[in-house]
Amino acid sequence: MTRRELAHWARQPTQVVVGLVFPVMMLLMFSYLIGGGRGVDGDFKDYLVPGMLTMTMAFGLEATMQSVTQDLGKGVIDRFRSMPMNSGAVLVGRSVADMLQSAAGLAVMIAVGYAIGWRWHHGFASFLGAVGLLLLLRFAMLWIGIHLALVAGKPELVQAVQVLVWPVGFLSNAIAAPASMPSWLGAIVEWNPMSATATAVRGLFGSPGAAGGSWAATHAELLAVAWPVALVAVFFPLAVKRFRDLSR
Repeated sequence: MTRRELAHWARQPTQVVVGLVFPVMMLLMFSYLIGGGRGVDGDFKDYLVPGMLTMTMAFGLEATMQSVTQDLGKGVIDRFRSMPMNSGAVLVGRSVADMLQSAAGLAVMIAVGYAIGWRWHHGFASFLGAVGLLLLLRFAMLWIGIHLALVAGKPELVQAVQVLVWPVGFLSNAIAAPASMPSWLGAIVEWNPMSATATAVRGLFGSPGAAGGSWAATHAELLAVAWPVALVAVFFPLAVKRFRDLSR
C-alpha cells in the first residue's frame, strides 16, 4: 500500500511539489512581507521558523483527504477488499506515505529557515527531539484527516471539511505571541495542541519564546506529547472502524 502511494508521486509530481513549496512561500511571506513579533523576545525569525514548522504539519492534509475519498469513489478500495489482506493496511499504507512526504517537507523548511538566518542553539539531540515532536503532531493530524475523509466520502465534501484546518492553525502561537492577543483569546491559543508543539519545539531549538506563565505554557513539552497521543488514540480506531463499516 505504501509503494502504491509513492508510485503516485512519480505520476503526479505537481501535487508533491506544491505541497513542498506552499509552506516555504508562507514562511517567506510572514518573515519578509508581514513581519510582526509584538510580545516576542529576541529575533522574530527565531520565533517564527519553529512556529511555521509546526503549521507545516497541518498543511497538505487536504491532499491526503482527497486521495482517500478518490479511492472510495473510483472503487479501488472495493478491489483491495477482495484481496487477502488486512483492511487496515490501506489506511496505514496511506499514512506511511504521507509521513514520508511530511518528513521531506520538514527538511525543506528547515533548510529554508537556515538560509534566511534562523539557527537552532542547542545540541543535535534536542534538534532530533524537536523534529520528533513535529512528526508526532503530523501523525495525529493525519489520522484526524483520514477519519474526516472517510466520513465525508466524496472529494467535493472534503473542500468544506478542510476549511477547518486553517482556523486551528492560525488560532495558535505559531506566528503570533498570545501576549499580543486579548487575554481570553490568548488563553484559548495556549491550549491549542499546535501551540504546545510550537512552544516545546522552540524550547528544544533554544529559540526565544513569548512571556507566558499559564500551566499550558510552562508544561508545553508534556502537552506536546499528550495532545497527539490522545488524538491518535481517538481518531485511529474511529478511522479503522469507519473503514470497516464501509466494507459491509
